[in-house]
Amino acid sequence: MEARRPDRPDENPNFVSRRQLLQLAGSVGLATTVSACSNRAGVTPGPTVPLPTNASLTTTTPAETFFSPLPASNTSALLLCRDAWGARPARPGGRYHTITRMTLHHEAVVLGDNRNAPGRLRQDQRYHQDQLGWVDIAYHVGIDRNGNIYELRTSQIAGDTATDYDTTGHFLVLCEGDFDQEVVSEAQLQGAALAFAWAAQTFHIATNTLAGHRDLAQTSCPGANLYAHISSGDLRRRIDDLLGAGRIDLQRICGPDAAAKVEAIEAGY
Repeated sequence: MEARRPDRPDENPNFVSRRQLLQLAGSVGLATTVSACSNRAGVTPGPTVPLPTNASLTTTTPAETFFSPLPASNTSALLLCRDAWGARPARPGGRYHTITRMTLHHEAVVLGDNRNAPGRLRQDQRYHQDQLGWVDIAYHVGIDRNGNIYELRTSQIAGDTATDYDTTGHFLVLCEGDFDQEVVSEAQLQGAALAFAWAAQTFHIATNTLAGHRDLAQTSCPGANLYAHISSGDLRRRIDDLLGAGRIDLQRICGPDAAAKVEAIEAGY
């Protein structure tokens, strides 16, 4: 549950004005989640949880993490909160962990039109909780084709996988789509780079820990077209460039502005 909203916006440390929202949205869109890749083709993706605790976060419960305002930064982007895309509450349980590395997944299901992205996250979460018995959607952050970044599972809790690697310590980013069949957009790549750069900065992780799911288990995840940006070094270079430019600020937004953003995504804007 969210804390009671102050009567005046300027009394709320997490408040983002419509003007700020438009300014941020103009530079980078955010909203992503991750699915449970499998070593079997066509497996429906799985769930994850909200983001971690650190200097830029104030955490109340494992399933509820709030971002505190950060100093002026060189790169700012929006993080669409769980409520905005219609997430269920996380279930009790899960494994607490300390983030030490970064791993990229894909959904392994064709996304098609980007307006499908929020609904696909809801489907993933239902599947992960109801069919696989996990506490939440499998991943920590999700990215859609247009580069929107979504808050998924809290980063305090290790993610889940339908394969045989231990996700403890891994910051899991999900790119929506099947990249054995679909091409990765520039916006989605940059959104993933932003999420990983934020994690590297927040958890003090070396960027050489970046890996694809297939590096850790018998699977084609994150798909040939997306994995090519790992094997070539392109994704790591993007992350390093963002970190070299200065602080990365993911501004978590909820409420009417976030709901309007998700409605716009689902309407095809």
